[in-house]
Amino acid sequence: MPLPVRALLFTIFFPGTVAGVVPTVIILTTRPAPSPTLVAPAALLLAGGFCLYLWTVVAFARHGRGTPGPWDPPRRLVTTGPYRVSRSPMYVGVLGVIAGLAAFYASAWLAGYAAFVWLAFNFASVIYEEPTLRRLFGYEYEAYRARTPRWVGLRSLRLA
Repeated sequence: MPLPVRALLFTIFFPGTVAGVVPTVIILTTRPAPSPTLVAPAALLLAGGFCLYLWTVVAFARHGRGTPGPWDPPRRLVTTGPYRVSRSPMYVGVLGVIAGLAAFYASAWLAGYAAFVWLAFNFASVIYEEPTLRRLFGYEYEAYRARTPRWVGLRSLRLA
C-alpha cells in the first residue's frame, strides 16, 4: 500500500477518532450552544491545529519514510519542520483541534476532554514513544531530545 494511503488511514482511525468522533459524541450528548464571542479564536485553534497535524504527517512521510503508526514507523528520525520546535507537534495539532471545538462551544466537557487527551499523550510519550525512539535511533534521538522540548515552549516542564 502506498505511503500516502497508509498515512491517510492512520489519520482517519486515530486522530480522526480522538479529535473528531469523541468530540462529536460529547457535543451531541451535552448539546452545548456555540459561543458567538469565541468563534474567531476557535476557528484559529481549529485551523491551526489541523494544519499543524497535516504538516507533521507530511514530515513523517517525506523525511521519515513512514507513518506515525507504530505498525509502520519512520525509517529515519524526523527532526524537520514542526519537529524542530517540539518533539510532539502532532499531538499539539490534535489538541489544537479539540481546544478549538471546546472554545467554539464554550464547553467545559470538551475542555476536560482536551486535558485528559493531553495527559494520555504525555504518558504515551513517556512510557512508549521516547523509550522506543531511544532504542531505534540511539544517540541521534538523545541529542534531539536534549535540544527540543516535548511540548512547545515548555522546555522546563520535563515530566520524564
